[in-house]
Amino acid sequence: MTLFDHIYDQPDPRAYFRVLGSLEYQTPHHGQGIFRRALSAYEQTEPAAEPATVLDICCSYGINAALLNHHVTLDDLYEHYTSPQATALTTAELIEWDRDYYAARRRHDAARVIGVDIAANAISYAHAVGLLEEGFAENLETAAPSSALCRALLHTRLITLTGGATFLSPRTFKAVLAHVHGPVWVAAFVLRTCSYASIAAYLTSHGLVTEKTITHTFAQRRFTDADEQQHAIAAVITAGEDPRGKETCGYFHTSLHLSRPQEHTTAFLLTDLMPSL
Repeated sequence: MTLFDHIYDQPDPRAYFRVLGSLEYQTPHHGQGIFRRALSAYEQTEPAAEPATVLDICCSYGINAALLNHHVTLDDLYEHYTSPQATALTTAELIEWDRDYYAARRRHDAARVIGVDIAANAISYAHAVGLLEEGFAENLETAAPSSALCRALLHTRLITLTGGATFLSPRTFKAVLAHVHGPVWVAAFVLRTCSYASIAAYLTSHGLVTEKTITHTFAQRRFTDADEQQHAIAAVITAGEDPRGKETCGYFHTSLHLSRPQEHTTAFLLTDLMPSL
């Protein structure tokens, strides 16, 4: 798989949107409606006095928070960050511009979103412009969470993941769930080229049932070249999936994995959270 390490920890997200926009990266778009419906369904299932916290793992520049809490689309963000106006600004000027941009588009039902990512610059940007209430540049695969992160996790009700599952193990989820009080949902978009089995198994041990979308997958991005496509097709076949009409058409695809307490799976069906197709 092509690596994009050079765009994930810049002082601001302009390179991220420029490079991934050219490849039609779209997973956060798919997550936008599903995460909103999942959070609403959770709150109907488990009413609580305190505001729910959404934890975005591998949150990068706060894109999922931007889409969850603001009247914007992913296409809006591509246009915003590749515009001549954005290109002409310094990072400090862009941060000021973005504070106003997001404040003017804030939803009345905005959730409290915290983020975890190993990219310190991306975390700093997302917090500076108001997308994350708290951000933590921590690697939970290699170290225990900080005391500040442990406190912030207390009222987490929804954990989201739109990228990075390839690099995660149960260690990250064990570190997080040890500090969450109350039932939690985990919504993860996972590339069909990799396995989520070990994470799902750990979540099962934590009392969460994982359901996977079967009839619908979600395009992630275009392949960078024919070699990347062939490797992806081979990996999908090895995983027991059918690449026809998906990876064979030039795009990585993801499946949605939703983990919840057993009783929640019948209160709101996975299909009820899916977009109308």
